[in-house]
Amino acid sequence: MSGLLRRHRDFRLLWCGETAGKFGAALTNVAMPLVAVSTLHASPFAVGLLGACGWLPWLLIGLPVGVWVDRLPRRPLMLGAAGLSLVLFAAVPLLARSGGLPLGLLIAVALLAGAAAVVFQTAYSAYLPTLLAPADRAEGNAKLHGSASAAQLAGQGAGGLLAQLAGAVNALSVNAATFLIALLCLRGIRHREARPAARERGLRTMTAELAEGLRLVAGDVWFRTLTLFGAVSNLALMGYQSIAAVFLVREVGLAPGAVGGLLALGASGGVAGAFLARRAAGRCGTARALLLSELGLSSAALLIPLAVHGAGALLYVAGSFGVSAGVVAGNVLKVSFQQRYCPPALLGRLIAGSAFLNYGTLPLGALLGGALGSALGVRPAMWIMTAGVPLAALILLFSPIGRVRDLPVRPAEDARPGPGARGPEPAERDGVTPLPGARGRGLEAGD
Repeated sequence: MSGLLRRHRDFRLLWCGETAGKFGAALTNVAMPLVAVSTLHASPFAVGLLGACGWLPWLLIGLPVGVWVDRLPRRPLMLGAAGLSLVLFAAVPLLARSGGLPLGLLIAVALLAGAAAVVFQTAYSAYLPTLLAPADRAEGNAKLHGSASAAQLAGQGAGGLLAQLAGAVNALSVNAATFLIALLCLRGIRHREARPAARERGLRTMTAELAEGLRLVAGDVWFRTLTLFGAVSNLALMGYQSIAAVFLVREVGLAPGAVGGLLALGASGGVAGAFLARRAAGRCGTARALLLSELGLSSAALLIPLAVHGAGALLYVAGSFGVSAGVVAGNVLKVSFQQRYCPPALLGRLIAGSAFLNYGTLPLGALLGGALGSALGVRPAMWIMTAGVPLAALILLFSPIGRVRDLPVRPAEDARPGPGARGPEPAERDGVTPLPGARGRGLEAGD
């Protein structure tokens, strides 16, 4: 361990809990579709519907959760969300043993777990800047995204292996254990946030605060561009990922254990992306590094539909590796930009407002991928959805982000960027000291 992990006890606990949670989530992302495909013999559309239900809560409760996160201490919200997830994933194997496992039960679990994830992710994203000093945030974001990618790699491999050896339903119980670890780590954090003054919370209605967050997203060219890109990109990403298990089992001809291994190899690109993000930003600027990540690396998605049985399955690995690297690198850059550029008092609403639009397209993408798979066939559907990944990045290329070296660092309330805006003045960017003479989104579902 080095840097923050050695000297910052509370960050170390947050890092351990988040890494455990990401491992469990990755395991579940493999196990749940395999339950539907292998145990329930579900259609591609049904598998897509299951994936959509996991993200639907972002559309249903994402905006009010952002207001609650700005009104309340974030750590108790995270504890409650982790506790609910623990109960849900511990109950599924027990219910399955007692009398079968209908698709409706899986959908209900996906919806409730998705609601818990909305609360946890929004509170977690707003909590981190209160835990770390500004100079430490870039390192913290890179470590968290890097470990999340490593956990995703391990979780997907373990999900496939456990599904092969013990059954996909039993694999879900491991996810319950990871939420127990997350709960224990969160309880051990000593840092306490200052509670917002009651007078400030009472003067504003929830509607007014929701509108304020949406105005911040819509009224600032940088937030607006990143949010629009995230929404379109996530539509394409979830469109192909929702039917990836069907594609690998029925088109490529892999066993469930091999599916998990292949997904894990592809996800390893996220570790590389987290490692390279800050270095690329230091060499070529944060805006150019974002373009390199989201347009350059993610174009490897076009290799995915070429995968066939045997050695040709490695084309899926190569394509997924590039997408994971691009998405995670882009997310590191985007999150660091948000934390520096957004006024702290509005960060929860900004996260919720952008996530409402970004993550709101994930259930639509899952349904679209499933519908195309049922209507046209799984491989044609994979071609259509993977082509959307690099096409979405054109939004960044033809926006102000494509015309500057660096994303700005001034708070949104002090900056008035526009289509003709110049790049920011030389300053420390995302914790990276600019070069001498130097004049921001997965899956992780791309934020």
